[in-house]
Amino acid sequence: MSTDVFSPAERSAVMRRVKGKNTGPERVLRGLLTRMGLRYRLHRKDLPGAPDIAFIGRRTAIFMHGCFWHGHDCRRGARQPKANADYWIAKIGGNRARDAANTEKLLAMGWRPVVVWECELKDEGALQARLASLFKS
Repeated sequence: MSTDVFSPAERSAVMRRVKGKNTGPERVLRGLLTRMGLRYRLHRKDLPGAPDIAFIGRRTAIFMHGCFWHGHDCRRGARQPKANADYWIAKIGGNRARDAANTEKLLAMGWRPVVVWECELKDEGALQARLASLFKS
């Protein structure tokens, strides 16, 4: 018996609406980078993992990761769904493995991969300081 409040068809419709690009957290991050005076390119498909934000001249790729979807060790990311747990454990594990493979590929290409976690957006000042330290030169 499923504990889901939606029928399978309704759940499928809900999951189809989960965006992969231009999410709210990604737009907040882009706004912060723009206010810092940094210019960037979006979703470069020619780079492993199609980073959300790419600084071509600085060879830096930024990935905006959702804590739940990428298995962050914060409170939200460590949460395990009770319904269909085996699926979600495999799904998040696969996401983490893919993230690690993309990081290795970028490093081999001479790029600097940077992950910004969704929970980091709660303290914009700290995130801005972290990003500023990346681009000092």
